[in-house]
Amino acid sequence: MDLLKPLLTLLAVLNPIGVIPFFIHFTAKLSPAQRQRTIWISSLTVFLVIATSALAGLQLLRFFGISLASFQVGGGVLLLINATQMLNAEPADSSPREVDAANQKIDAGDSVAVTPLAVPLLTGPATISTMIIYADKASTWTDQALLLVYGLAGAAATYACLAAATRITRFLGQTGINVLTRLMGLVLAAVGVEIMADGLIKLFPALIRS
Repeated sequence: MDLLKPLLTLLAVLNPIGVIPFFIHFTAKLSPAQRQRTIWISSLTVFLVIATSALAGLQLLRFFGISLASFQVGGGVLLLINATQMLNAEPADSSPREVDAANQKIDAGDSVAVTPLAVPLLTGPATISTMIIYADKASTWTDQALLLVYGLAGAAATYACLAAATRITRFLGQTGINVLTRLMGLVLAAVGVEIMADGLIKLFPALIRS
């Protein structure tokens, strides 16, 4: 299995930098200790979602009788949708409903670490699809362990970006964050097309002959 491509794809679809404006907004009324706890819980949730997707995602597909090829096409479409949102400088799955729900949680004094920060702003359907697709290519225990390492890397990137949210915003500004989000969106679009094309070829072998 390619060592670098899954990691780069995962970091692109996570896009922790693009979530920084939401994090600052959702935690504006929290104390420093509460904000730090939110960062830890969000990062841990990111790892758990990635690890569960990588280790149990394929079994879930088999349980529902879904072929990997069909899932690749669906996952590629999800990546393209997320990439389109990122090209518009919007974090994936940042629906108004999720934002309104998060605002209500803030007002109620509840934590927003798990929802909507970790799920779905960071680890939405596209992230889950990506890990399941790459899990199919993990032919050895070493490959599967590597997927968990990628999950740790994704959680570490999330923690680093959220912990430095104020400094990153001050340094890059909203314009800089938007530019980075759009660049990640371009990478994600290319990966989405590649995954979808691979699934279509498996479903319709005649495509490769034509």
